[in-house]
Amino acid sequence: MKQPSLYKLRGNVRITVTGEKIEALINLLTEQGVEIWDLRARDAHTAEMNVLLPHFFRLRPLLKRTGCRMRVTKRNGFPFFLDRLWKRKFFLGGMLLFIVALFALSSMVWSVEVKGNVKIPSDVVLAAAKKEGLYPFQWGFRLQSQDKLSKQLALALPDVTWVGVSKEGTTVTIQIVESAQPKPEPLLNPRHLVSKTDAVITNIYAEQGRPVVQKDMRVKKGQVLISGILGDEENTRTVVAKGEVKGLVWREYEIEVPLVQKHHTMTGESKERFYVVLGNWAVQLWGYGDTPFRSYDTKSDHKPLTWRSLTLPFGWLTETDLETQDRQEQHTEEWARAKGLEGARNDIIAKNGKGTKILSEKILHEREENGKVYMKVLFEVEESIAEELPLVPSQGE
Repeated sequence: MKQPSLYKLRGNVRITVTGEKIEALINLLTEQGVEIWDLRARDAHTAEMNVLLPHFFRLRPLLKRTGCRMRVTKRNGFPFFLDRLWKRKFFLGGMLLFIVALFALSSMVWSVEVKGNVKIPSDVVLAAAKKEGLYPFQWGFRLQSQDKLSKQLALALPDVTWVGVSKEGTTVTIQIVESAQPKPEPLLNPRHLVSKTDAVITNIYAEQGRPVVQKDMRVKKGQVLISGILGDEENTRTVVAKGEVKGLVWREYEIEVPLVQKHHTMTGESKERFYVVLGNWAVQLWGYGDTPFRSYDTKSDHKPLTWRSLTLPFGWLTETDLETQDRQEQHTEEWARAKGLEGARNDIIAKNGKGTKILSEKILHEREENGKVYMKVLFEVEESIAEELPLVPSQGE
């Protein structure tokens, strides 16, 4: 016979029936509309079947009429599950209470952090936030929207350009951007500007001081470019030499680039484990089982609950296993040459500033050996060559 709909929700029992008139009993059950299924005969006088729980109590008069006897062998379905839970009601109540308490604690604001403030004290920001209803042990659902809080705090705090409010877990972060104030000019001692390397002058601009070199002049390291001494031999005055001097500099690089590049990459697959942390103990809630990856990196994210400046001894821990793979990529000598030259150019600009220009480059020597490309390259670079040299007032030039 067909299984009735929702039989697990309605509940059912597995019974064993014995007697001389089992066939008559089955016919009576069919006539009375008692739903049975999975009927199996053990022998001529014994049979097993499933019966819906609501129909189970209608079996007794039918059994008396046929002289059969019945024994329950198995109970299934939602009503029996509820019965087992009720027998463990104190355990169930404790679990529900723990879940409710955990949800309530995670819905509260445990700490408020202030970041980005330099001149404005954190206490001033926290006091303004408290007036807007943002403070520790406040319920999260009672907070205003983050945009509204940001606007109200920006109006309440002086010398603030922007205020951002963000909530992550039980922590609310107030990000401050203070108004920019002009920096006071530092007091500088008299100085020369001298060359920091051998070069050929390409451009000189003296904002303050006396230029002592000209364009296309070759200079040595340490030679004065803009003098901080003004006047003649009888009347002199020392100043802070200011300006910009650029020159041509030749730099030689030894470059080494492997032809085989190794890459350690993520595949995008991951597995998470979630724990509740109580002191030095961590109780795993889900994510059981071995990690299915042969190669992986593990990332841990521990979020303890905090109260003001105190870190409480419980919180949450998430461990994520990120699947990785190592692969090798074979390149050509042309690729290695381009990669090496690009790295050398970036190094030159990083060391000498954005105004640096690479005018030319010449490969003096190149060879491929042991899976690597070796090069010696000469670069012609236009860069700023001036550096400061403090000037002693009694020093003559």
